[in-house]
Amino acid sequence: MPELPEVETIARQLHGLVTGRTVAHFRSEWHRLTEPEPADLFAARLEGRTITGVRRRAKFVVLELDGADALIVSLRMTGQLLFRDREMKAHPYRRAHIAFADGTALEFADTRKFGRMAIVDGAALDGIGQRRRRVGEPLHRYLGVEPLSRRFTVRWLREFLQRRGRAAIKPLLLDQTGIAGIGNIYAIEALWRARVHPLRKAGSLGADEVERLHEALRWVLRKGIRFGGASRRDYRDARGKEGRMQQEFNVYDQAGEPCPRCGAEVMRTVVGGRGTFHCPRCQRVPRRS
Repeated sequence: MPELPEVETIARQLHGLVTGRTVAHFRSEWHRLTEPEPADLFAARLEGRTITGVRRRAKFVVLELDGADALIVSLRMTGQLLFRDREMKAHPYRRAHIAFADGTALEFADTRKFGRMAIVDGAALDGIGQRRRRVGEPLHRYLGVEPLSRRFTVRWLREFLQRRGRAAIKPLLLDQTGIAGIGNIYAIEALWRARVHPLRKAGSLGADEVERLHEALRWVLRKGIRFGGASRRDYRDARGKEGRMQQEFNVYDQAGEPCPRCGAEVMRTVVGGRGTFHCPRCQRVPRRS
């Protein structure tokens, strides 16, 4: 699933590719793509609008529209946003097509049909959720702090971990209402770098461990962006090219391989329903697990 570095890569590319272009036509090719809004109403709201900028919020690609609205795209597991500057054969799993007035286009492809699009109030994306999200409510209204923002300080992280002290650290990092944008891959890599076991209770981390985790999160995310994201299966950037971060993994998907730091055999476990990798020597298992 594309995480912060992959989505940031796409957003940065699209900012230079589609900003200033006007939507001439929108066509949905999967009836659930714009739910709960009907595709024809969605198209009527989008057509004729000019894209004024592109950015990322959590794992959403945000295309800012004139009039203060924003088109947000959730790539989910297999979604791809592909810019087309000339007539090309449609992607075999194309689910939506945005044609611009100048003849270029933006294509949304999604093998497993989990991706979604929505037009929302742009201002609603920038607030930090102040209450617990209820089942069925849109996630974009309850997104947490961006881990690469100035607000994400060591102090903020320490207080956050204390508030959620009984939660296992790895599932907590994946909760988008707390810290927005971190997914399975980068949580695993950051915990290894910080020498913290994925099952540690958040409140059990000492001051030095919190500092290490803060540094590790920002370090692995920035490295992921620098390498254009990780292409393990479906991820491609806006030009259809693979990222290179998968060549830099230390423990993710490295079960049975030696730990790059100490040489111990990397282990695979399941934490919170997600495949997890760690070094049993560098990341000591908590006593009560």
